[in-house]
Amino acid sequence: MKPFSLIPLTLLAIGCQTTPDTPTLKEHFNDDFLIGAAINVPHVNGADPKADSIVTRHFNSIVAENCMKSEEIHPSEGVYHWDDADAFVKYGEERGMAIIGHTLIWHSQLAPWFAVDSTGSNVTPDVLKERMRDHITTIMTRYKGKIKGWDVVNEPILEDGSYRQSPFYEILGEEYIPLAFQYAAEADPDAELYINDYGMNAPAKRDAYVKLVNDMKAKGLRIDAIGMQGHMGMDYPDITEFEKSIEAFASTGANVMITEWDMSALPTISHSANISDSVVYNTQFNPYPNGLPSEISDKWNERMTAFLNLFKKHSDVITRVTAWGTQDGMSWKNDFPMKGRVEYPLLFDRNYNLKPFLMNELNTNELKYLTK
Repeated sequence: MKPFSLIPLTLLAIGCQTTPDTPTLKEHFNDDFLIGAAINVPHVNGADPKADSIVTRHFNSIVAENCMKSEEIHPSEGVYHWDDADAFVKYGEERGMAIIGHTLIWHSQLAPWFAVDSTGSNVTPDVLKERMRDHITTIMTRYKGKIKGWDVVNEPILEDGSYRQSPFYEILGEEYIPLAFQYAAEADPDAELYINDYGMNAPAKRDAYVKLVNDMKAKGLRIDAIGMQGHMGMDYPDITEFEKSIEAFASTGANVMITEWDMSALPTISHSANISDSVVYNTQFNPYPNGLPSEISDKWNERMTAFLNLFKKHSDVITRVTAWGTQDGMSWKNDFPMKGRVEYPLLFDRNYNLKPFLMNELNTNELKYLTK
């Protein structure tokens, strides 16, 4: 039999379509890992019934896109806004999903008051510790027994392996990460606790996380999984380096989770690019405003297939794969880093159809029959 991975994607997409008997994503990956999506407040509130049908049918896990970040849920000291987070949790409970809380401690989208005093200066270490403990304990206690796991600390380390100079680090140093996990374990001993970051294929960053997790475990602190954000492009990350990180993180005894998975189909924009030039903008940075050419779509699907096969290969340590959204039209990558940019990074297209690489994956058994 010709190996499945070598069969042209375009041929498979034409030859096999999903049927009522085709398994859903959550059924297909049931023995591999949870399959999830990030959902936003409008989704939870019923603004996109088609997206809701996708999530309900295909996914068995959801993560909060924004409603649990501190500026949303804890906008001022002593004031918590629960409505959106409560609705998100209820949505997942009604569908029997594994609910993931995102995120407790993060430098970005941090409530403006969190790390400063009345004069705007950094608070003392003792004050920040107390604020962290209150924030973590209050939120986790409210959803105790309802949320499977939490991104306790998000994006604390840079690609060169150094610590990000966040307010938490400036005030508490490296101690803030173990403290956050200590507070989280005390607040809900049964919830899984994760650390999450992007660019996890970078060797120096990989080594820093392995050391961090091993040091925390040596101190008796629990960290259940390392989240590898899957924000990808056609030219990054290197899949070999990504696999090395999966293996290195698993060596700590923690599970691995593929979080925030999406893959840009457009040319990568460097930080030095002049995005204000209209000609460059139109010809280079937003080349496919009306849809992907078939050859680009094929390459995108082939690359997504390669990463999906990698995830399945390591399903003994990967416990969850989560897309950062549902269909292309709702991705944060649209209009980024400039208005008007049209992207195609998610598992479903703008017509709410599964992309070819997943159509092929779900029809594996039928394809085996056809290629004998």
